[in-house]
Amino acid sequence: MNLAHSLQRIALADPRRPALYEGNRLVHDYRGLADRTARLASAFLAAGLQPGDRIALFMRNHPAYLEVLYGAWWAGLAVVPMNAKLHLREAQWILDHAQARWAFVTSDVGEGLQAPHRTIEVTGQDYQALFSLPPSPMAARAAQDLAWLFYTSGTTGKPKGVMLSHRNLMTMGLTYFVDVDAIDLRDAIVYAAPMSHGAGIYAIPHVMAGARHVVPASGAFDPAEIFKLARTIGRLSMFAAPTIVKRLVDHAQACGAACDGFKTIVYGGAPMYAADIERAIRVMGPRFVQIYGQGESPMVITALSRAQIGDTAHPRHAQRLASVGVAQTSVEVRVATPDGAPLSTGKIGEILVRGDTVMSGYWRDPDASAAALRDGWLFTGDMGSLDEDGFLTLKDRSKDVIISGGSNIYPREVEEVLLLAPGVAEVAVVGAFDPEWGEIVVAFVVPRSGHAIDTAQLDAVCLEHIARFKRPKRYRIVESLPKNNYGKVLKTVLREQLKETP
Repeated sequence: MNLAHSLQRIALADPRRPALYEGNRLVHDYRGLADRTARLASAFLAAGLQPGDRIALFMRNHPAYLEVLYGAWWAGLAVVPMNAKLHLREAQWILDHAQARWAFVTSDVGEGLQAPHRTIEVTGQDYQALFSLPPSPMAARAAQDLAWLFYTSGTTGKPKGVMLSHRNLMTMGLTYFVDVDAIDLRDAIVYAAPMSHGAGIYAIPHVMAGARHVVPASGAFDPAEIFKLARTIGRLSMFAAPTIVKRLVDHAQACGAACDGFKTIVYGGAPMYAADIERAIRVMGPRFVQIYGQGESPMVITALSRAQIGDTAHPRHAQRLASVGVAQTSVEVRVATPDGAPLSTGKIGEILVRGDTVMSGYWRDPDASAAALRDGWLFTGDMGSLDEDGFLTLKDRSKDVIISGGSNIYPREVEEVLLLAPGVAEVAVVGAFDPEWGEIVVAFVVPRSGHAIDTAQLDAVCLEHIARFKRPKRYRIVESLPKNNYGKVLKTVLREQLKETP
């Protein structure tokens, strides 16, 4: 079971079918894309890389992303996709921990990244030289072999490598057709969100279907550019965090832009408030599907379908719109006590998932793997409840993760950095509601006796050690932090203070 087989299959059956675009420019048909990936696989193997070895991708969205992704799988390698927003130190730590031998970068984000064997800039001559060898036969892979090593931030401040197999991702791709959206060869997916995350994973079902793949010429998200692509390319689908959805809706409303070039917008990665999705439907029409997943069960836990979102006559439509839908076909979902015992309808507990999309564990971290995977279930750390119809509503996040613009930010990681700043005695980081980003990072900082806190200096320390998007948007300098009898900071009290005096 090799994920690259789906690319080879389309290339043989319909070689002239358009495959990959940069903006409106056709870069490859399916035969050309398959040929490039097979030649890239030859270069990997000729350089001594072995099936199972890891290669890292630290890139903004670029057409080369799909070439490298499928070229690695063709050769039997595993990919380590890294968020292009990460600080260089963070990306280097991931590369080293994953023991990746090669890295592929774009110069705007990857300059200075050091892979032990080669670091290759995908717009340079070294990259083009990799395609000089004849195409390689596809490597045979077992279903359980590692395909995608995705690093998700951890509460200890160090990310954990989620091990996803060819079976995990194949099941995810097939589940898309059943629970998210049917795809055919006329469709196109546009990569407006980072390809290192859910948007890139959704390449898999779209390759399976022989659909078109569109990377914006800017390599980033710009509403006007996406609407122009929808007009010229047509039948455009995309994965988007709620922040992106809101910006699309704002653009459509402000400019009166036609929305008929969009087919499906799948949203997830952060809460979407009911008022926001209702407005999105009013402005852009019934084009939306919600999914809930985690890196540990990528894109597949629950889904709220287009039909369910649009069924305004249902007596519980408001409650359903506030939910994240029902379990996707390939998984079971349970709300449970801390020891995994199922809870009855309406009770709040931890969300557990079981199925063929669930990871095999965390890379080089047996203790974290054992804590997350118990008795065949993934303990997600998220809290929620199931109603009588099987709709899941998220209630809280036991890991205290802050989701800002669809990106996960873990408070302890930010706290540890802020404690490096001169004059800081204590710090607590929480999320505060923000109408644009969903949540923003707020830091409560206690100065050492006799010290004055300079917030510009706090910013500078953050920018030296962590990605810019993790930096607090607001600081509150306080005399002390509220604590319980055991000395634990009461973040619920801090959140309430933010509600009372934003």
